[in-house]
Amino acid sequence: MMLTMNKEKKSIKTICAQADHPPKDPYGSHAMPIYQTSTFGFKDVEQGRRFFAQEEGGATHSYSRLGNPTVQQAEKTIAALESVDLDLETEGMLFGSGRAAITTGMMALAAGKRILAQEALYGCTSQFLQEEAGRYNIKVTNVDPNDLSAVEAALEKYDDIALVYLENIANPTMRVCDIEAISDMAHDAGAWLMVDNTFATPYHMRPLNWGADLVAHSTTKYLNGHGTVVGGALVASKKFIGETAMHTYRKNFGGISGPFDAWLTMMGLKTFPLRMRQHNENGQKVADYLNSHPKIRRIWYTGLENHPDKKIIDRLMINGYGGMIAFELEGGLQAGIEMLNRLKLATLAVSLGTVDTLIQHPASMTHSVVKPEIRMEAGITDGLVRLSVGIESADDIIADLEQALG
Repeated sequence: MMLTMNKEKKSIKTICAQADHPPKDPYGSHAMPIYQTSTFGFKDVEQGRRFFAQEEGGATHSYSRLGNPTVQQAEKTIAALESVDLDLETEGMLFGSGRAAITTGMMALAAGKRILAQEALYGCTSQFLQEEAGRYNIKVTNVDPNDLSAVEAALEKYDDIALVYLENIANPTMRVCDIEAISDMAHDAGAWLMVDNTFATPYHMRPLNWGADLVAHSTTKYLNGHGTVVGGALVASKKFIGETAMHTYRKNFGGISGPFDAWLTMMGLKTFPLRMRQHNENGQKVADYLNSHPKIRRIWYTGLENHPDKKIIDRLMINGYGGMIAFELEGGLQAGIEMLNRLKLATLAVSLGTVDTLIQHPASMTHSVVKPEIRMEAGITDGLVRLSVGIESADDIIADLEQALG
């Protein structure tokens, strides 16, 4: 169920513009300093004791694997973005990668139980669930989240489902499921809902608004936006983070972000709304061009009228539709390979969400770690191409695609 909105909070533009403003600094620094230190001193034994006993009056920090002022500032900013219009006290946790964030969340919530996960997922997430989760006594069941009856049936069949895991825009098929409906089903069955919000970002969708318990990000992508950081984040209500001992799992798995990466993430966040507006504008123009091109067999973009999940998209997404596109060429795999090799402006590279345009072939790159039968079942065909539209001139991006398509 959608949560109560709070219109008194700062706007997303203000939160981002002031992302690196320290709450207080003894030297009056306007920008958040990089606390590049492994450890912090205590003034006396009693302060150290109180810190580790989690008693009021203890030190703020002790060791950067547990927390760091620079990391904490980035965490607060990302948490504020996910709850910008909610009357909810949220908390963010920053990690060394998106995978570290996602795996920590899964281990904290589903160890010894079952995860119900959508079929089409980022390759390494799928690989973890299919090949590694079982070693930690986590059972996994996959389902098409766009088939709500199948979701409901799975929740009724397995009484050990602790966590439902979704990508709000599936990587790379671009399908969008009804988070709100699935949230209600999961909670009725006593399970939590975790949503990867990397593709949409809080600029275009805020899963906490629609009932998600935990939101994950690869901050490597749009939040940093410049291809200079590998990082991840989790965001949830402060109550949820505390009750699930999420900080203990991060502490013991050791997945926290370093302070310099956190600082670089904050630098990217300062222009986040401006970048997302341009990604969105360019994404729509490029999608419209590809949608009318005779050599494109199929295209998936959340801003097109022919998207199979258009009604859900119109209800859940805001401020446009983003910069991610997937498409297949009429000539299939070979035509896609030839087109990719002819590109001049776009960079053939994995990752996404950078200011420049990136393009890749999932079957041979990001999703090559997924077993072919699982990949095909999820709709990730051999001929599928994934395009991350940058903020260059849309005309220049289209001209590059035009010459490459031939």
